[in-house]
Amino acid sequence: MGEKIVSSMRRAATELPDDIRAAGQELHHMNLGPGPELEAEWLAAGLELPDLEARRNYRFGRIQRQLELMGYDGAILWDPMNIRYATDSTNMQVWVSHNPSRYCWVGADGSLILWEFYGCEFLSGHNPLVQEVRPAVSSLYFLAGPRHREMADRWSGEMLNVIREHCGENPRIAVDNCGYREFQALEAGGVTVENGMEMMELARSIKGPEEIKAMRCAVHACEASMAEMYQALQPGMVERDLWAMLHAGNIRRAGEWIETQILASGPRTNPWMQEASSRVIENGDVVGYDTDLVGAYGMMCDISRSWIAGDKKPTAQQQTTYDLARHQIEHNAELLTPGRTFYELVHQLWQPSPDEYRHYCVSFHGVGQCDEYPDLVFPHSWEASGYDGVLEPGMVLTVEAFVGSHFGGEGIKLEDQYLVTEDGPEKLSHFSLDLVQ
Repeated sequence: MGEKIVSSMRRAATELPDDIRAAGQELHHMNLGPGPELEAEWLAAGLELPDLEARRNYRFGRIQRQLELMGYDGAILWDPMNIRYATDSTNMQVWVSHNPSRYCWVGADGSLILWEFYGCEFLSGHNPLVQEVRPAVSSLYFLAGPRHREMADRWSGEMLNVIREHCGENPRIAVDNCGYREFQALEAGGVTVENGMEMMELARSIKGPEEIKAMRCAVHACEASMAEMYQALQPGMVERDLWAMLHAGNIRRAGEWIETQILASGPRTNPWMQEASSRVIENGDVVGYDTDLVGAYGMMCDISRSWIAGDKKPTAQQQTTYDLARHQIEHNAELLTPGRTFYELVHQLWQPSPDEYRHYCVSFHGVGQCDEYPDLVFPHSWEASGYDGVLEPGMVLTVEAFVGSHFGGEGIKLEDQYLVTEDGPEKLSHFSLDLVQ
């Protein structure tokens, strides 16, 4: 078993070096929060600040409930979004998504252990739910090199000891991601390995009140950055210069990162999914983008808008394409009512004829910390990749529309974010949908 250390954040304060104690407490970025200026802006807008301790407890409770429902004895989580949900701690979120080097254990008995990247045990110091922090062991070749088999065996030996300590006979353990050698070792150790991504997506799908408060603040911050983009938009700009404004605004307003680089202008708007480029925006171009933004409090804001650059009025084709896209998301948003099945939602939606117009890859998808379950297709794709479920209060979904003629011309991308409530859909994104603001 690897060296076991009790997190320095769990020791008596008198035992801690001052810099470590401060890094995990009053200097911790989550304890410092978004800052008084930004918080005052949200309060002035009539928003409530989230209770982060309550959000943390809600999320941990959701995992415990899902473990119980699925009959699992615990979960091993590698995905950085799942780790954050379970532990409320972050560390190089984008980097660890492709360099897996931190992970956690969540037991049905209430145990919560985090294995942290080298020297970073203080990063969970703000969260008393994390009972223990240990040094991570990774078999990633970048980190382990030719010793990767040895490191995989070391990881497996330690994890099997944890499972024996916290579980009964014949344990069933949910694992979201796992190396093949580690998976073999778990099975050889008598563990039944279950689908941890399924378990965590279902746990994350229903947002608690404090998550919604956090999301409202994140959306407000995102839309303030969008307003700056629109005010700066003018012919002669390079696409990347406009896109950089969203990044800058997001970081300035306590955001974290942007998942994609989807912004396009003029002929690059159809087909969709072009990334921001060196193209110079011309007068009268459609400029479309998708925020795909992990914002304040780690909540995602997934909003799309399309605008006309410069002082020209929309052409007839631009206006027609826009009218179709706007009708699509406004009509489909009305379907987000509790109790409606995914099958009904997909088969009752409206879209322009797919024979005439290109469409987005999905019609709706969940959103929380990032794009989340469910991911809903269009009627003509249901047989190939659709799946059923039921809309429940507390789900947050985005309504998607991309419309671009198969015969040429610019495309229009629009997207809004909605909360499913007992009384129907509540729109969380409020920035104007208009082509010209």
